[in-house]
Amino acid sequence: MTQALFYLMPPAATDAGPDPALTAMRLLACRLARQAYERQQLVYIHCQDKTAAFEIDELLWQFEPTAFVPHNLKGEGPLTGAPVEIGFDRLGPNKTRQLLINLADQAPAFAVNFGHIIDFVANDDSHKAVARERYKQYRNLGVALQTQDLATHPLNLV
Repeated sequence: MTQALFYLMPPAATDAGPDPALTAMRLLACRLARQAYERQQLVYIHCQDKTAAFEIDELLWQFEPTAFVPHNLKGEGPLTGAPVEIGFDRLGPNKTRQLLINLADQAPAFAVNFGHIIDFVANDDSHKAVARERYKQYRNLGVALQTQDLATHPLNLV
């Protein structure tokens, strides 16, 4: 059975750009993708649209050289795909992957093809409402759901 973990984000810094909650979620998604890569897991980061996918791609390029995460946008890169693939279409990844990191507003129908899903709940009312809908969508897909409040149980990511 597919398992999803929703990270409840702590309040975002107000100096983190036009949408601090979204910026914090994207940065955490990249750090989690790096951690999964280090564990030799294949990752698919699902974005809302092409612009968001390019932003995630750029964030991953900004990691220190010692923290490089081999990645590519879906349809680019080697035929076998990089360990981390970034996409935004409704079809999902080109090959089987263990971890889905969802940054889209909807739970993708292909989510059930993964063993594990990571999703996020931003600490503001508009993002929370959208996350609640995704939570319901996952439940309707038969996904086992858990939450972790990062304000009280932070992650230890390098």
